[in-house]
Amino acid sequence: MTRNLERRKGKQACEILQELDLDAWLIWVRETAQMADPVLKVILGSDLVWQSALIFTKQGEKLAIVGNFDADGIEELNLFDRIIPYTQSIRKTLLGELERINPRHIALNYSQNDVASDGLTVGMRTLLKEYLKDTPYFERFVSAESLISRLRGRKIPAETSRVQKAVKITEQIFSDAVDFLRVGLTEHQIHGFFHQRMKEYGVTSAWEAERNPAVDAGPNKQFGHAGPTDNRTKTGHLLHFDFGVRYQGFCSDIQRMFFFGEKKEIPEEVQAAFETVRDAITAAARFVKAGRIGHEVDNVARSFIQERGFEEYQHALGHQVGRNVHDGGTLLAPLWDRYRESPRGEVEAGNVFTLELYVTTKNYGQVSLEENIVITKTGCRFLSNPQQELICITPKR
Repeated sequence: MTRNLERRKGKQACEILQELDLDAWLIWVRETAQMADPVLKVILGSDLVWQSALIFTKQGEKLAIVGNFDADGIEELNLFDRIIPYTQSIRKTLLGELERINPRHIALNYSQNDVASDGLTVGMRTLLKEYLKDTPYFERFVSAESLISRLRGRKIPAETSRVQKAVKITEQIFSDAVDFLRVGLTEHQIHGFFHQRMKEYGVTSAWEAERNPAVDAGPNKQFGHAGPTDNRTKTGHLLHFDFGVRYQGFCSDIQRMFFFGEKKEIPEEVQAAFETVRDAITAAARFVKAGRIGHEVDNVARSFIQERGFEEYQHALGHQVGRNVHDGGTLLAPLWDRYRESPRGEVEAGNVFTLELYVTTKNYGQVSLEENIVITKTGCRFLSNPQQELICITPKR
């Protein structure tokens, strides 16, 4: 068995270690079917049972120290230069390899800012400290946050193409919904239609299925992460979706707005709100490129809507998308305490971001859109086809 994507990400990890001048990266795990480090999806794609040490070095070496019953399965993946099985204790082998490598700095998966870089449990950290007592190595650990955010964020073409395919299927399901939607449907019925389409297209939900898509009919429901209700679509009302699928392990995340009525019947305040959201996303897309700082990008869109008399949205403008719909790393977000240092990160080529925001109307609730982009050296490229006007659902004739 060969996993080309994971192999290429392992090689990329070694290159990033060299870039950051970090001698080694230690992924220290056990029983990953119950407690999986988020990075295992990226560089292994398989489970480990006993205490295991996956070590990558800036010289390009990739080493796995695993329990003897795990060794054959890991060997079949063809991801590591050496696989060292153990039976009674990993300690002696781990110490021997650290002595051989003799790293000055060892990246370890803990972080206060990024959940995708915080896969080491307290118990495993305590155990590692016990194993390494009377050695210099425990004092050489540093956070792997910079390494992991680059590894997850710098999408290689094979990763971006899977996100692109997920986006394409998502947009196709939205298109299918145009013929299905009508006045009088409940949010539950609409939710069921989307799940039937996902099944037909051979994809799964990008997040918790009961809450995907978010279906928000009418003006009296706050957008967020709640599931569908018995609210019904009505003439003259808006319908909002937040929807994403998972295709071959990679996600999409798109929001769309529908209106029940003719285009000429769209209320002026709704049209103004829609255009503000649409144009704020456009302004942010024109500004963003490799090298921008996350909070600077958010500020472009945030200032845009505030200058037009709307209150600021209460979330980040954009998060990264990849193997998870919220994929860690730099955020396009304001400098709020809840985001810690993530908005201070640098946007990099290959990052896939959402651009999403909402404004609130007086009589018709919220208007919200979300697009997916990939960052280039000189700007960004839309993976989704940006919604340019409200999608009108008119009575079937």
